[in-house]
Amino acid sequence: MTNDETAGRTRPQIRKIAVGDVPVNRHRGGTLRTLLGPANVGATSGFMGLARLEPGEFISEHYHPYSEEFVLLLSGRITILLDGEPVELAAREGLLVPIDVRHRLENTGPEPAELVYHLGPLAPRPDLGHVDTERLPHPDLAPAGEPR
Repeated sequence: MTNDETAGRTRPQIRKIAVGDVPVNRHRGGTLRTLLGPANVGATSGFMGLARLEPGEFISEHYHPYSEEFVLLLSGRITILLDGEPVELAAREGLLVPIDVRHRLENTGPEPAELVYHLGPLAPRPDLGHVDTERLPHPDLAPAGEPR
C-alpha cells in the first residue's frame, strides 16, 4: 500500500487557504467568505467560512434543510434570531443552529463582529442547501450560479 492509500481509500489532498484568497459574498448581508468547502478544497462533509458584520449589519434570515450550522463569535456582539427568538452572543461564545431552524444574524454592538461558521452535512446539491426567508439586502451581488 502506498502512502496515499489507507485501507483501499485514496487520501484526500491537504489544502491551506488564506482568507484573502477567497472571494467575498455580500448578497445576503455582511461580508462572508467560504474558506474551506467542496468547490475550493474538495470537502465532502460540509464547509466553513468567516463572516464580518459592521455595526447594524445583518445576514438575512434563512434556514438549511440538510445542515446544522455551528457559529463561533470571535469578536464583537451579535443577536441571532432563531425562529424569531433572540439569542445574544458575545465574543468567544458558540451556538448550534439545528437543521430547519430559521436564523438571522445581526451585529447589535458598537464595533465590528467577526465569526466563524461551519455547516454540515452537505445538501445533496448546492442549490438545495440554503433557503432564504427574508428579502436579500444586496441581491445584485449574488455570485454566479446563485439566485438573485
